[in-house]
Amino acid sequence: MSRLDRARAAGLVFLLATLPTARSADSAAGSAVSLVSFLQVILALGVVLAAIAAFAWLLRRWMPGPAGAGGFLRVVGGVMVGPKERLVLVEVGETWLVVGVAANSVNVLHTMPRPAGAVTPSAPVVHGFARLLKQAVSGKREGA
Repeated sequence: MSRLDRARAAGLVFLLATLPTARSADSAAGSAVSLVSFLQVILALGVVLAAIAAFAWLLRRWMPGPAGAGGFLRVVGGVMVGPKERLVLVEVGETWLVVGVAANSVNVLHTMPRPAGAVTPSAPVVHGFARLLKQAVSGKREGA
């Protein structure tokens, strides 16, 4: 059975499990049927949320990202110069590159050695909403 066939079968089973049960006209257990339907919807929502969480965990675990670079490549800063253009300062080892990034191209504009007074931040600088959220979670206030 191929992967696509298994996915289709799982989708069909999921669809059949979430369909509301048939009600008979003379049944006095209407509230029990609606409770069962409600529980099916809650169970289906839980399955979907668990699948999203599992997929995010898998992506974080196996996709290459900043951790995959081993700290050799780092974006120092950047600035927007147009609606789809930006200048980015990238640190590669002991060299800084000024890179122009546009919709269809990336060009190195300037190369220079890393300045002697440049400080490598140990933690990312948190701005705006992220800073406020971090303070709210940690329970600290701006003036405290």
